[in-house]
Amino acid sequence: MTTRREFLRFGLHSAAGVAAAEALPILSFAAGEPGSDARLVVVLLRGALDGLSAVPPYGDPAYATARRPIAIAAPGASGGALDLDGFFGLHPSLTGLHARYRAGELIVVHAAATPYRERSHFDGQNVLENGGARPAGTASGWLNRALAALPHVQAPAGTVALAVGQNVPLILRGTVPVGSWAPARMPQVEPELITRLRDLYSNDSTLAARLDEAVSIDALAGGEMGAPHETASMAKGAGGNLGLVRQMATTAGQMLAAPQGPRIAVLEMTGWDTHAGEGGAEGQLAYRLRGLDGAIDALREGLASQWARSAVLVCTEFGRTVMVNGTRGTDHGTAAAAFLVGGAVRGERVLADWPGLSARDLHEGRDLRPTTDLRSIAKGLLHEHLGLGSGALEEVFPDSASVAAASSLIRS
Repeated sequence: MTTRREFLRFGLHSAAGVAAAEALPILSFAAGEPGSDARLVVVLLRGALDGLSAVPPYGDPAYATARRPIAIAAPGASGGALDLDGFFGLHPSLTGLHARYRAGELIVVHAAATPYRERSHFDGQNVLENGGARPAGTASGWLNRALAALPHVQAPAGTVALAVGQNVPLILRGTVPVGSWAPARMPQVEPELITRLRDLYSNDSTLAARLDEAVSIDALAGGEMGAPHETASMAKGAGGNLGLVRQMATTAGQMLAAPQGPRIAVLEMTGWDTHAGEGGAEGQLAYRLRGLDGAIDALREGLASQWARSAVLVCTEFGRTVMVNGTRGTDHGTAAAAFLVGGAVRGERVLADWPGLSARDLHEGRDLRPTTDLRSIAKGLLHEHLGLGSGALEEVFPDSASVAAASSLIRS
């Protein structure tokens, strides 16, 4: 029986699709330069991750009382946190990230935030992605500006980074061209059709080349690698996109690992706005955290041997309130948690100037007070991992002269 293959958005389902197919994005670095073979992935958690549940500070004496009834118990208890350092733990759904921590590949950053101090998702995400201090003022993203500032990027043809999703997010918009990829629910194509198309285009070198490119991309993106597809019911139950995220992350990792593939990617995950019914060790947030944990594991599997050269930054626009609201959820807050994970990361550390959770320590009497600027982490990552010069960092992150780049994030 003939094997059927689902083509992706870069793939083919008509002659027009053949003509429009694009080459796989390519990012190459000059040999011997800093970051010459580095892979970087940024994962944007849209909706405001509850950092106090994702990374519970169970050692803070005010935590359990302030978070009742959704507090994560201390390690060793039923549904308890996965211990990190005797004070902080990971949510019990994050077993994969905990394994990466124990392997020395995860840095947890807590009480972190952008310069934004209001409570609008739209504005908060703009600040997170534009790299500035205000929601407006620039139409480009900090990661695109970083690409433009890298003197050793060589991309004479094609794009230099990949947005995994239907659209290119602000963080990747700018002067440097980038590509996008997302799985598409298209009719499956029989191999016989490919053969007929090759015959049809045999006298047209342009269309024949486009067909070969599309078939190669399909193989790279799962046509021959067997990337699994999740069911529609799983996607719906995961808040709209988490059901497919593992497949997307696997494919992104495979693309990044390919010799002629991109080296930088951005993934977006929605559904983190837990205003009601958030849950504790189990429930809505726990399900989403399992999705995130699976996505990171899928990236690692897809990257394979290139994981050792990879760093993944997971961040969100702002955190959530310390106190639980009347619908057993949490409202828009300020500081949150971020993760830096990968084989290139000098991990097994928690970076936190912990402000405390007593009433007098809270921001505006309700939020975890931010003590780490996320731009510091991003600056350090770009400098140590991609080799971006210190002078260029101020162009990538305008109005950040007072924010020093974090150091010793990446293995030497």
